Amino acid sequence: MAQRIANDFSSIIAGSVFTKASSDAIVPPTGHVFVGFTTLTATTFDATGGLVAETSTQFANTEDAAGDLAAGSETAAEGSGGLEIAATDTFPIGTTIYGRYTEIDVNSGSIIAYYARK
Repeated sequence: MAQRIANDFSSIIAGSVFTKASSDAIVPPTGHVFVGFTTLTATTFDATGGLVAETSTQFANTEDAAGDLAAGSETAAEGSGGLEIAATDTFPIGTTIYGRYTEIDVNSGSIIAYYARK
């Protein structure tokens, strides 16, 4: 039997998780990270621990301002001008965000998060 080789994003997805506003964060299985999520309703994230990136200076998150180096100081791994996601930032229904996240805690709204192997 021939091995199927795929180069599209969906081929790396190992599973998904649905969550909505609660006091419990979702965490991917051991050895995995969330690689994207889609908002099913207008969504906000907890100010702390709401959207935790594997590398906080590389992916938009609630813990640090990714890509926030001073103008002219950009590197191969980080740009400039980025902001930290605040608890007041609302993502409208149907928004999909890609990155590498180790924890997601929805303050209001609902999402489906997709995880893949590290």
